[in-house]
Amino acid sequence: MRLDKYLKVSRLIKRRTLAKEVAAADRVEVNGRVAKPATDIKPGDKITLRYGNRTLTVEVVNIAENARKNEASGMYKVLGETSTTPTE
Repeated sequence: MRLDKYLKVSRLIKRRTLAKEVAAADRVEVNGRVAKPATDIKPGDKITLRYGNRTLTVEVVNIAENARKNEASGMYKVLGETSTTPTE
């Protein structure tokens, strides 16, 4: 499955167009490498998202073409989350 579609279906990002923009801006890594929207995602991959002052790392648990809201969080396992506060 494409990275942008996975981010949308898993609800890590709400819209596919936004997922595509975030990946195109080099703010998504898959297995430690900068990933483009068309990067192929498979179970076991580690995805790191950087948006705003937040960094989220998840591991892909399963792939589903469609997922209901209550099923979406089962598609990944959160490995880490950090938030940096802007310094003044």
